[in-house]
Amino acid sequence: MRRTLALLAGALLTGVLAVPASADGGGDEGFTIKDPRITESSGLAASHLHPGIYWTHNDSNDGPYIYAVDSGTGKTVARVTLRGVGAPRDVEAISIGPDNQIYVGDIGDNYDGKWPYVWIYRLPEPKELKDQTVKATQYVVKYADGPRNAESMVVHPKTGRVYIIDKDEDGGHLYEGPAKLSTSGSNTFKPVAPVDLWATDAAFSPNGTQLAVRGYFGGIRYDWNGGRIERKERLEVPLQGQGESITYSADGSKLMYGSEGTDSTVVAKDAPGGGGSATSPSKNGSSSASGSGGDDGGDGVLRNGAIAVAVVAVAFFGLRRLRRGPRT
Repeated sequence: MRRTLALLAGALLTGVLAVPASADGGGDEGFTIKDPRITESSGLAASHLHPGIYWTHNDSNDGPYIYAVDSGTGKTVARVTLRGVGAPRDVEAISIGPDNQIYVGDIGDNYDGKWPYVWIYRLPEPKELKDQTVKATQYVVKYADGPRNAESMVVHPKTGRVYIIDKDEDGGHLYEGPAKLSTSGSNTFKPVAPVDLWATDAAFSPNGTQLAVRGYFGGIRYDWNGGRIERKERLEVPLQGQGESITYSADGSKLMYGSEGTDSTVVAKDAPGGGGSATSPSKNGSSSASGSGGDDGGDGVLRNGAIAVAVVAVAFFGLRRLRRGPRT
């Protein structure tokens, strides 16, 4: 019921809230994904090799594909087909680790435990941006405490260790994978810390010192210490139709928030705490907002009504979770 209310509120907001002026070709200031094939962008990762490029993928009902989107134009410049993996079930996350290795998380389970195992795919980030097929490695993933739904997978940029956060409206857990994933047998992920959020995605800062976790209507920034996370502050998550993704920009100065849907926008916000990048100090204020300022004109009443719906939803299951401290 709570998920339904969240998506209904998000759908209303999609058609009412103004799109940031920079969201149509502003690079790391925000952009709109214009590829009609991308209707369920569920993960986002800033390229390590190609400035201004963001990798994304569809949630489901698509093949083993990832898309390279130019943030300056919003257009897809390459579709990469993963070779050597089975048919994806529910791809929910993408992250880039050391040595420019892309990890794709086929970790969704909307039945909350129907799948006894899920998969992670790994492939090298292509040096040339063009439609191509790339051999990928497939890993079987299980959880130490049984199957569960998850939409957040991150790879530490220094150690290469993979982590998953399960999706639970009452708050989930950070799961730590083996030091090195193995193609032999299954890889068991163990819970190491509570995450007090109904998480839809997460991202490491480029230097690996911060972990940003988002949900539909809120987010949390944690300090990272080898998996011993310390909650620092709430994130200023924009209101989106179905907020499913987050990544740091390549220089760590921005947090980029994505959403599912056709022609979905990626909204940029200044990363708190300097974004975890020694070369990119934090800026005062935030960048692209979700368009609530300015003259409402004749749409003022409708926009205020949409915001009211969102506030009610947040009050019941968004801020309720964020205001609590980490559980022990």
